[in-house]
Amino acid sequence: MQSITSERNDAVMPRARRWKWWSILRVVALSIVVVLVVFLLTPVGRYLARAGWEEAKILSGRRLIAEQVSDSTIDAGVRRKLELVLAARQFAAESLALDAGESFTMFTQLRRDTLLLLLSAARRDALVPHTWWFPIVGRVPYKGYFDFEAAREAAAELEAEGYDTYLRPASAFSTLGWFNDPVLNTVLRSNDVGLVATVIHEIFHNSLFVPSHVAFNESLASFAGDRGAIAFFCMRDGPESRLCAEARDAWHDTLVFGDFLTGLVRDLGSLYSRTDLSADDKIARRSAVFDAARSHFDAHVQPRLRTSYRGWSRATINNATLIGTRLYYDRLDAFERVYDANDSDIVAALEAIRAAVADHDGDPWDALARLAGH
Repeated sequence: MQSITSERNDAVMPRARRWKWWSILRVVALSIVVVLVVFLLTPVGRYLARAGWEEAKILSGRRLIAEQVSDSTIDAGVRRKLELVLAARQFAAESLALDAGESFTMFTQLRRDTLLLLLSAARRDALVPHTWWFPIVGRVPYKGYFDFEAAREAAAELEAEGYDTYLRPASAFSTLGWFNDPVLNTVLRSNDVGLVATVIHEIFHNSLFVPSHVAFNESLASFAGDRGAIAFFCMRDGPESRLCAEARDAWHDTLVFGDFLTGLVRDLGSLYSRTDLSADDKIARRSAVFDAARSHFDAHVQPRLRTSYRGWSRATINNATLIGTRLYYDRLDAFERVYDANDSDIVAALEAIRAAVADHDGDPWDALARLAGH
């Protein structure tokens, strides 16, 4: 009798264990479903789901650039630009020691001429941006929209709440190395110097990205992209070549424009910091600051420019446009001082900046200021 009971127990126990594990798996699966449903019911969740869907479409349309450049059925101009992308990518990885990963080894042809719209917003009485929070990257002062109508509606809602807004098209973005970022046809519209600078700019984000410090990340990537483009063309074509000169002119204009924006930010800051003025008074008086900036640009800045930014004074100016634009031009002179201190060696300068940021736990701008001697 005892042996029969023992056999029954031996038969029941495996089934009990299987039922236990199956119950646990069902609980886990149900929990995941609940989390996903709750996630998709939140604005951030819905936004990220849409962005993920658009990214999936971009990734699903990828084709190897190496195959595209050898396909004679593809337009010769497109193939030449794609060859330049591969050369810039190789230069970024091998000569600039950047973490290129698999970025820009693929090409995606979009069905529209604009990738997405970026929305920035800011208070009207202060240079304080409206920010959005996202996983991994932290708080950022812009939000990208693949749905253009949704972008316009969001801008209208913010304007109704009393914010300045700025909507602008974007032709490229980086997933910080999480995916194999392809080059898009929207990027190929750039001239050769702009294309190489963009490739290096976006690849640099794979090598260094400080969460919640977008201005530092973008301005440093601008420095890396523009200075990297100079190194690329001057090494490939020679220091007296046309493209080497164009790359130098582009960086010269970027520095001049960045310095101008710094002055405008300083003037607005002086107005907005006044404690004897109400918010309405500050908003009323800022028009005079904008008008003075336009006049100064036309009379003193534009004559110094060689190729770029010539139409700036005719564009809409408000706090959002200023903040959104300056993200890519903030304290470029400090990056340039590091470059000069490293014997005009872009690789050494980028490595010094990355090392300084890695050794500093606080604001990366503080690390840069110490490195640049300020």
